[in-house]
Formats: sequence, C-alpha cells, structure tokens
Amino acid sequence: MAVGYHLDELPNDITKTTPASFEPVLDYVVVKIPRFAFEKFPAADPTLTTQMKSVGEVMAIGRTFKEAFQKGFRGLEIGRTGWVTGETPGDDRLTDTSTEAILAAIRTPTPERLFQIRRLLERDVSIAELAERSLIDPWFLGQMEELIAAERAFAAQWDEHETDETRARMIRRMKQMGFSDHQLGQLIQRSEDEARALRHELGVRPAYKIVDTCAGEFPSKTPYLYSSYDEENEAETVDEKTVIILGSGPNRIGQGVEFDYCCVRAVMALREAGYRTVMVNSNPETVSTDFDMSDALYFEPLTLEDVIEIVHVEQPIGVVVQLGGQTPLRLARGLEAAGVTILGTSPDAIDEAEDRGRFEALARQLKVEQPDAATALSVEEATAHAERIGYPVLIRPSYVLGGRAMHIVYDPDTLRELFAQAVRVAPGHPVLIDKFLQDAFEVDVDAIADGERCVIGGVMQHIEEAGIHSGDSACVMPPYLITEDQTNQMKEHTRQFALELGVRGLMNVQYAVHGGRVYVIEVNPRASRTIPYVSKTTGVPLASLAARIMVGESLESLGLEEDVVHPYVAVKEAVFPFTKLQGVDLVLGPEMRST
Repeated sequence: MAVGYHLDELPNDITKTTPASFEPVLDYVVVKIPRFAFEKFPAADPTLTTQMKSVGEVMAIGRTFKEAFQKGFRGLEIGRTGWVTGETPGDDRLTDTSTEAILAAIRTPTPERLFQIRRLLERDVSIAELAERSLIDPWFLGQMEELIAAERAFAAQWDEHETDETRARMIRRMKQMGFSDHQLGQLIQRSEDEARALRHELGVRPAYKIVDTCAGEFPSKTPYLYSSYDEENEAETVDEKTVIILGSGPNRIGQGVEFDYCCVRAVMALREAGYRTVMVNSNPETVSTDFDMSDALYFEPLTLEDVIEIVHVEQPIGVVVQLGGQTPLRLARGLEAAGVTILGTSPDAIDEAEDRGRFEALARQLKVEQPDAATALSVEEATAHAERIGYPVLIRPSYVLGGRAMHIVYDPDTLRELFAQAVRVAPGHPVLIDKFLQDAFEVDVDAIADGERCVIGGVMQHIEEAGIHSGDSACVMPPYLITEDQTNQMKEHTRQFALELGVRGLMNVQYAVHGGRVYVIEVNPRASRTIPYVSKTTGVPLASLAARIMVGESLESLGLEEDVVHPYVAVKEAVFPFTKLQGVDLVLGPEMRST
C-alpha cells in the first residue's frame, strides 16, 4: 500500500475549504502504535531499543495520516482521547517541564516521546530543532504541527452564532483530522456528550469505507471497514438479524487473547445460529480481526463515540459487551443511555457487581461472607477505614482488570502514598479498601447462566497463596486442598449470585478460604481469562454457549443442564516478561504482571 500528501501550508481560517494537505492521493493510511505496560513495572527502563518491550498494538485506518494517527492513540486505551498530553506533566514521564529538559528527553525513544513532542510544539519549538533532537522525519513533525495549528484556529474562530452550515463545515474539517468529540468539546467548552449532540444536530456523521480484501479483482464478500468523514458511505444496509460484538482492543497485561478467544467463539456460534455478526476491534494481532471471521469487521477504536456511530449504521438487534474484558464493559452504561440494546447480562447487574457498596449489600442479602471492606473517595477516608478494618489491607481502584494499581498495604504512610495512584487509574470511582486475608487459599469459579438456571463450568484452586493476582498464579482443576463441603458451598454461592443478578451468559467468582471459612472476594458477570482454559480442559465451549444464551436461548435448549465434570487433572501456569525487562522486582503480588 502506498500513500502520499501535498504538504501545503495550513490556512489560518479553519472555516474555509479543506486544503490539499488534508487530502490523500490514494485511498487510506494505516498507522500502528504499540501498547506498552511500563505502568506495571515502574522500575523498568522505558527506553526503546532492539529488544521488544511492547505487549500489544493497535491499528488505525483513516483517509489521512492525521486521522489515523489520532484514532490510533484513542484506540490504545491509555486514557488519551487522541494525540493529547497527560493531565499532569508526570503522566508523560516528565519531572522537569522546562523546554530545555523536554528537548533533552526527546533524544531518547520512549513510549512518551510523542506526547513530549506535543508539549514542545505547543511552545512553538521549530520542526528543525525537533527533528535534530529526536531524529524523527520532519514530514511527521509537520503533520503534528498542523494538528496543533488546527486546534488553535478552531478554538479561535468557533462562534456559536455562525450559521449551521459554517459550524458543520468546521466540525467536519476537524473530524477529518481525527479529533474526537471529547477533544472538540474541550476546545469549545462543552462536554463530550454535548459536543456529540451538536455534531449530530448539524448532520456531521462519519461515512464508512471498505478495505477491499480482493484487490478489486471481484466483489469481496468479507470486507472490513473504517470510518472517515467523507461524503460517500460504502457500508451496506443489510436487512438481517445483526449482532455487534465488541472486542477487547490492544493486548495488554490483564486483557489479552483469552478475551479474543471468547469473542471469536461467539462469532462462530451466532453465525451458525443464523445471525449476521459484526465485530468491532482495533487489534491486528487477534483472530477476531481476521477479515473472514465475521460478516463485517470495523477496524475502529473501542470508545463510546466510535461504537455509537457503528450502531447507527448497522442497526443491530443488540450489542455484546461481556466477552471482551473490561474495555466493552466500561461502554455498557453509555451505550444503554444512548438507546442501544445490551444483550445478555444487564448493565445494571454489571454495575451492581462492580459497585462495592451495592455488592456488599447483595452479599449480605444472600448471607455470603466477605472480608471486611469499605470505599473511600479521599485519603482521609481511606486511612480511617484502614484503621477500623485493621492492617494489612488491600487497596484497589474500581472497574479495572489485571489488578491495576492494586496493593497490599501494611501501614498508613504507604496507604497515603498509593491512594493517589488508585484514584488516577479509575477517576470518578471510589477506591476499595478490603481486609487482606493472609495465608488463605484462593479459588476461581467459572459459571454460565441463562437467568433461570446456573451451571458451574469449573472450580480452580490457585497454587500460590491469596494475594498473588489470579492471572499470575498457577491453578489446578479440580481443587486439591479444598474440601468437598467448601467446594459445594462455593458452587451454591455462585448460583445464588448468578440468579440474583440475572446473569445471562458467563460469570466468574473469586473466593478465599481462610480458617476453614469461605469468603467471596468479587463477582465478575462477564467472560474471564480462565474461560479458554476451562473450555479446553472440559471440552465444553462455554463462550459459544454464552453467546447463544445472550440472544435468547436457554441452557436446557443447548443441552447443558448439569455442572461440568472434570475427567482429569489440569494445571495452568503463567508466563512472565521479566527477561525483556531487566532489573524489575520479580516478587509477585496483587497487580498482574504475566503476559
């Protein structure tokens, strides 16, 4: 594939006709951006060398480099809504924010360098100096400089009293450069939802272009699509029962190919059942983004903005959010508020399991023991709760996978130090403070439910003690040191949670056995990373069956009415990236680090 541009100077007036510098000579541009996991290894050297250090990648397609570039950052799921700097300089690995210090920093290739370059462009440092310091080709730096110029022009020239035609033209121009609704909202002092509502009111919606998988030799039956803000829409309107499945985005620690496995199994099961399947994902490394896997594939970031637009075009009977890990789960509430039907377990049930206060009330109602716990929105609240509960405590943010920013804390000083990190990972949500059960056994239970019945798929005992993240711990199925009474108690609790929450699909529950008593740690009404392990061990395709349940079938109709029997012993072990990241602490803990 080849692409080219006319590098004309960006005009000062953003309201005028699109300049040649925004128009590709050929069809489209593809940008690939690696996904790194240095937040899991703060002591690791983030310098990029000939030794690979990324754990995944995102692919973005646009009509221009600018569009694909910004979509790529949006798809990385690192808290950036495009090519934007972090909320604080420290987010870009900067402790000294002077111009000279940042110029020195960009000599070293790191994952943060492009954000550091943005800070310098905002200070009007010349492209020549940036190229000399970073050795990045001036063409790319010129494209980035034009993005900054476009932002300044848009903010300066936006006028609420302009005609609808002029405002629509201005917004379309910015969208052609990949600016998200969130970015545009910030430029005109509106929220993301308000910016999106205005864009829709002005009739500015994306068109979808086809990447022809047959090179034009004959009509392609399995194309894939990407959004752009051109006039012509190549996505076909199909009068079939369509289901949209949201993938898991770029591989990262805590959310990898195990969720892609679940999405692929769902696509296969739904196609076999007569549904038209649409996959949305941005990860080129996955099977779900093979162009012949689903009936239609959208190579788009998994954000509320992008998914809402795809739903608008496809008009599905519903969207599946519980198979792609935490990424699509975070979109469930927003999609529901936008009038989108969520298939399977309801967003409210998902929230009841994730919200610590609601979950504690549910556990009390069902008379299921849990470690003493509390939630805190401030460090003062956190320290007060920890004193009451008694150290050691486990602190963790809400709505995260892979144990992100989860720590076992033994004293108030460490709690104060780590609290801010937990808040930063899940802003707007309370931090969870749990009593840490030392020397406990931990157990994972995977189940499948249809709203009326729950079947246990597998009971797995962790070989490491509680306090090691489940993704890092080896585990054995069936359990080897848990009594039959304790196992049956966990199975019964799992059924109670599934039926009370109205789970339709997969569910994972984590328990701890301490002093002979069973405690529930958390309930996840979604696919878990152990689903492929359990399914391949038992021969029961849980993800496939869950997809059929989400569209209305029952466990009885699918022939799964009894708990799955394990015919032999199976062991799962984790693989770690320590050979790639020299000097990091090898001791395992509650934050997942295996790849």
